Amino acid sequence: MSKVADSKRDYIWLFFKGAGMGAADVVPGVSGGTIAFITGIYARLLAAIKNVNVAALQMVLKGKIKDAWAHVDGNFLLAVFGGLFTSALSLAKIITYLLDNHQQLVWSFFFGLIIASFVYIAKQVERWQLKHIASCVIGALIALVITSMSPAEAQAQPWFYFVAGSIAICAMILPGISGSFILLLLGMYGHVLNAVNDRDFALVGLFLIGCVCGLMMFSRFLSWLLARFEQVTFALLSGFLIGSLNMLWPWKKVVTTYVNSSGIEKPLMQKNISPMEFTQVTGQDAQLLLCSVLAVVGLMLILALDKLSHKD
Repeated sequence: MSKVADSKRDYIWLFFKGAGMGAADVVPGVSGGTIAFITGIYARLLAAIKNVNVAALQMVLKGKIKDAWAHVDGNFLLAVFGGLFTSALSLAKIITYLLDNHQQLVWSFFFGLIIASFVYIAKQVERWQLKHIASCVIGALIALVITSMSPAEAQAQPWFYFVAGSIAICAMILPGISGSFILLLLGMYGHVLNAVNDRDFALVGLFLIGCVCGLMMFSRFLSWLLARFEQVTFALLSGFLIGSLNMLWPWKKVVTTYVNSSGIEKPLMQKNISPMEFTQVTGQDAQLLLCSVLAVVGLMLILALDKLSHKD
C-alpha cells in the first residue's frame, strides 16, 4: 500500500482526486474507478475499503476508536469520499444540463479521456501474452454488450434505490465500466439524479447504504483478483475501457424512443454513425473540429494527471 498521507497538501490532493472520481461517476459511460487508477490511489482505496470489516467493528465496540480509524485508513477515506460526494452533489445539475444541451461535446471529451485511460492501464501489463490478449478481448466484449443494451425505466420504489446502489457501486470502482450507465440500464439514473438535485435525503440515504453494502462485498472480490491474477485483471480492465467507447461515440442516430415516468420522450435505442451522416440525418452541425479538440483535451488531461501523480 502507498504511504499514508500525513500532510495538509496530501489531504488536499486526495480530496481533489476524490472530486475527479465523483465528477466521472455522474456521467454515464465514465468510471470513477478509472480516475482512481490514473491518479494512483486505486490499490490504496481497495485496501482501505476492504479493512472496513469485523476487526474494525470489534475495535469500535471495545472503545478503540483511534485504532479502528487507523485500521481503515480513515483520513484517506474521509478525504477521498469527501471530495467524491462534494463533486457529485455540486456537479449533478451541471452534468444534467450539459448532457441535455451539449451531448456531443461531453461525449467527445470523455472519448479522448477513455482512450488515454486504456493506454495507461494497458501499460500496467508488463508482457502481453495470449492469456492477456484473450482477457482484454473478453473485457471489451462484456463492455460492448453492456453498453449496447437498452435503458429501462424502472418504477422508483424506495427499496429499489438500495438495490440500484449496491449493483451500480460495483461498476463505479471498476475502471472502464460506468456505474451511471448501470443505473441507466436499471432505469434508475434519472430517479437518483432527481433525488440528488431535490435534496431528497431519505432516498439518497437508501442509495448510499446500498452503495456501502455493495462496496464491502465487491471490493474484497476485486482485491482477491488483483492479488492472484494482477496482470490478467489489468488486461481485462483495459478491455472494459475499449468496449465502453461504444457508449461514448459522440454522433448517434435515435432508432427508437420511449416516454419516461415524467411524460418526457427519451431515446431508447441509438446507433453510432459518422459525423457526415449525423449532419444529414439530424440537420445539425456535427461540430467535428470542436469535438476533436475536446477529445484531445481529454487525452492530454490523463497524461497531465499521470505526471502530477508521480511527482512525489
